[in-house]
Amino acid sequence: MNKIGFDNDKYLKLQSEKIKERISKFGGKLYLEFGGKLFDDHHASRVLPGFKPDSKINMLTQLKDDAEIVIVINSQDIEKNKIRSDIGITYDVEVLRLIDAFRGYGLYVGSVVLTQFASQPSAMAYQKKLESLGIKVYRHYNIPGYPSNIPLIVSDEGYGKNEYIETSRSLVVITAPGPGSGKMATCLSQLYHEYKRGIKAGYAKYETFPIWNIPLKHPVNLAYEAATADLNDVNMIDPFHLEAYGEKTVNYNRDVEVFPVLNAMFEKIMGESPYKSPTDMGVNMAGYGIVDDEVCKKASNQEIIRRYYKAMTQVRMGEADQNQLTKIELLMKQAGITPDDRPVISAAKVKAEMTGEPAAAIELADGRIVTGRTSELLGASSAMLLNALKTMAGIPDETLLIIPEAINPIQSLKVDYLGSKNPRLHTDEVLVALSISAATDENAKRALSQLSNLRGLDVHSSVILSQVDINIFRKLGVNLTSEPVYQTNSLYHN
Repeated sequence: MNKIGFDNDKYLKLQSEKIKERISKFGGKLYLEFGGKLFDDHHASRVLPGFKPDSKINMLTQLKDDAEIVIVINSQDIEKNKIRSDIGITYDVEVLRLIDAFRGYGLYVGSVVLTQFASQPSAMAYQKKLESLGIKVYRHYNIPGYPSNIPLIVSDEGYGKNEYIETSRSLVVITAPGPGSGKMATCLSQLYHEYKRGIKAGYAKYETFPIWNIPLKHPVNLAYEAATADLNDVNMIDPFHLEAYGEKTVNYNRDVEVFPVLNAMFEKIMGESPYKSPTDMGVNMAGYGIVDDEVCKKASNQEIIRRYYKAMTQVRMGEADQNQLTKIELLMKQAGITPDDRPVISAAKVKAEMTGEPAAAIELADGRIVTGRTSELLGASSAMLLNALKTMAGIPDETLLIIPEAINPIQSLKVDYLGSKNPRLHTDEVLVALSISAATDENAKRALSQLSNLRGLDVHSSVILSQVDINIFRKLGVNLTSEPVYQTNSLYHN
């Protein structure tokens, strides 16, 4: 368990060198579209064990004297209060979080761009808010016929109508709180304005997945398709690269489909296109960082199963459609895997069948499975968490880390004063109680010290968990899945 399959340091070195090469190629100015997450990239760290979630941001800090960040947000997403599902905050709030995070790394944030701006009231209010915080804001507009009407797009009535973003560094990183924000259009709009001003500049794309120089059906690439099933992305052989170089490389359908249009735009803006294929546009050295292919394959197969259970749960909750689930089922068949390949699933289900109550299971780093069942005092997840901490700390199973006398007052507070119908302790309440016990009990202190060792472990619940428990497991870095079943038959679940 916890084997390394990816050389993070090698990746950072190669990636920064390749970006510097690309800046030089375009005469000293590069607009780099950043796909995926610049930091907190937990998907990459799960499928490429050894990849650090903050790898990309650390790579950029090596170039921070030459780089500036431009954050793009779709005005329609502001209007709709679109939420980033993995951390549960709206895109407009996520922009503020990103700015704080970038500044915390010493990176310069130049501005925010409101794309598809159409005088939406919430977007206008958001612009005022940003400007009151001292942040420059630019507006980019919807262009009729985009992206096919190239004569209109590459004209003063198309990109020309967009506000020109003032930049001062040689590397301009275009990023966003989520997909569909308009990063590529922002880059191309800037190229149009730069060339009208006689300034040479270039465009490149930084997407970690799919990895272009590993097989199309490699589990790492299949895991990317599973992660983007809601976007209906499909990995495919880049036909333009194959024709130009006779070499098979992997890209995804949206870039392949739009490449002829992009190529025509480059020709109209720059006089000639610098690229012969979508793969050429990319700056991605992740494939060269893989040092143990089998480790990455195994980790990616686990991620596909996790995505399958996440999709099942979302369908049950009305947050996804059946097509998304069907696609991941197909990916599992292509990878030759089933839920039985994730040991915690069967362990949690067996425990639930034996007790007739909700149950949970966790797989420790050494492969041992620890379970927890629902009781009068604790929910299944809370019991499992305490059992896991005891096991990792070498504390006998019969040892009480939290005495019932300490739990009873918490239950009384929940039910008698806070109006809860469920007296059992959630994971957050158990951790607070455990930390209090640790002040006077050596066993509790030893158990609490094991919390950091939970990161990266797999957990499965026989029922859909409360948002409180989901949030705690997310903060602990646990890879959580659950059966698509509610604990009760109520219509309202909280």
